[in-house]
Amino acid sequence: MYHESEIHILLIEDTAALLEMYALALEQKGYRVTQCQNGQGALDALKADTPFDMILLDLKLPDMEGIDILRRIRGQNHKMPVIVITGHGSINTAIEAMREGACDFLVKPFDIERLYGAIESELDKQPLDTMPEALAGYCGEDLPHTPPQQPANPAAFGGFIGTSPIMQKIYGQIENAARSTATVFITGESGTGKEVCAEAIHKYSARAGKPFVPINCAAIPRDLMESELFGHVKGAFTGAIADRDGAARQANGGTLFLDEIAEMNPDMQTKLLRFLQTLSFQKVGSNKPEQTDIRIICATNRNPSHEIKAGRFREDLFYRLHVLPLYMPPLRERGEDIIDIAQTLLRRYAAEERKDFESFGTDALEVMRRYGWPGNIRELQNTLRNIVVMHDGPVLTASMLPATVRNSNAASPPRHTETPAPSSPSQIRPLADIERETIEQAIALCRGNIPKAAAALGVSPSTIYRKKAGWEEEKQAV
Repeated sequence: MYHESEIHILLIEDTAALLEMYALALEQKGYRVTQCQNGQGALDALKADTPFDMILLDLKLPDMEGIDILRRIRGQNHKMPVIVITGHGSINTAIEAMREGACDFLVKPFDIERLYGAIESELDKQPLDTMPEALAGYCGEDLPHTPPQQPANPAAFGGFIGTSPIMQKIYGQIENAARSTATVFITGESGTGKEVCAEAIHKYSARAGKPFVPINCAAIPRDLMESELFGHVKGAFTGAIADRDGAARQANGGTLFLDEIAEMNPDMQTKLLRFLQTLSFQKVGSNKPEQTDIRIICATNRNPSHEIKAGRFREDLFYRLHVLPLYMPPLRERGEDIIDIAQTLLRRYAAEERKDFESFGTDALEVMRRYGWPGNIRELQNTLRNIVVMHDGPVLTASMLPATVRNSNAASPPRHTETPAPSSPSQIRPLADIERETIEQAIALCRGNIPKAAAALGVSPSTIYRKKAGWEEEKQAV
């Protein structure tokens, strides 16, 4: 076990007040601290003879980017662990820092206990007499478990797998939502990971140590929904042989996740709306009001606007719930994430089924990239599980994939067809529609490679990312 007074930390932070605060907190804990307020000072300190056991590095410095300092540190073979600090909550920056060798990251504002926890989780991995060399082996992919307020590995963020730009944006939205107490409304196709998203928001929130209670509104019989949500007392109805707490009580202090909220019957929607206004409820068969402290996250694979127009979903309930909207993209829009997910699942299922599968053949990867996966991740899971059970490895080939996957054109690049010239003003298509169709065709033809599609279109990749972000916001607003 290490002793704090023997640990020397290089602290690099450009804000004088924060530099002093962090240094004081670390010194009170017993660490030795060398302070630097800019990048050049940090590089000079690293050239000195005094060795450091750890570096705390702010990514925004007045004279250079923190990520450049990290690259120099690794380029000069300095092997001490580096924890990066950012005030921007940027998952993109965090991913880049982790790839450059950072071991963990902290997003401002963070409390001192979080700082202590991040440092101790690195130092505790090896006894003092093997540091700092042994610690270097822990900087990279095999990251330790960290406290729930902050993800340790953005490439496997909160149960998700993938680093595509669209998912990096989702990770940032999850982080922002986790800091809030407002209700989150998640939309997206079936199988896109809406419950995983809800769990991640809970995991990184201040309620992480309390229960996360999911209810699938589509799976519970209509006459039992009120009991499932609010509980019942003994004798309230046939079969109620004892008092029972509902989800509202079970989730007290934590998060209640209402999945498939658009499937809830209208009567129950009215009761839910009343409950949301006060967080007060009565068990079925009881006249005694009870109070609970919960955060609500809900999700649906339906279009809320269509459900409201059809009279199946209360408009006032929608606006009560639709405070922080979050749209989960389908698998076909996530580019190379599909391969990362598939490889992770293949290894997992092979271990569970005691099979020899280790990798995919290039022919299988080609088919999987081309296929549209209408069932999203859930379909991918079922497909790979079936293959692992029915075949053996070490290589999963295209011939093992179902015929529906091998032969489908669901995600094949759209063919360009000659569009007849409009013969009247009513046939003129909006320019925005034509632009979107062209961009989506280019992305499909380049198999999800946005930089390649951008080069073909003669625009910058950031232009396409910006356009796609705008389309996603339009979906969320519907």
